[in-house]
Amino acid sequence: QVQLKESGGGSVQAGGSLRLSCATSGYTSRGGCMGWFRQAPEKERERVALLFPSTGSTVYPASVKGRFTISRDNAKNTLSLQMDSLKPEDTAMYYCAADGALAYCTGTGLRYWGQGTQVTVSS
Repeated sequence: QVQLKESGGGSVQAGGSLRLSCATSGYTSRGGCMGWFRQAPEKERERVALLFPSTGSTVYPASVKGRFTISRDNAKNTLSLQMDSLKPEDTAMYYCAADGALAYCTGTGLRYWGQGTQVTVSS
């Protein structure tokens, strides 16, 4: 059974940094994709970082590019998101997700999700 669990959320002032972690259990795929998503109140869930483990390539939307960095530690079975230069508009619930099949790696179609961790950025 695949389980993902996020940690590291919290409150920070604008310009600050946070590092989110996602502990994975039962997930051993080295293919497919792993990513971080966020959802603010009354807004749709959006992807903020995507990693393709087989190649190491990453994808970021323009809104976070240069500020967020996704990484995976295979030895520790964790996925991380380093968030720097945080802005109030980054406030949201952050989720990690994974899928071993590339066919599900579009939009928010990944099949395995964590419960989320809250990030609040004050101005």
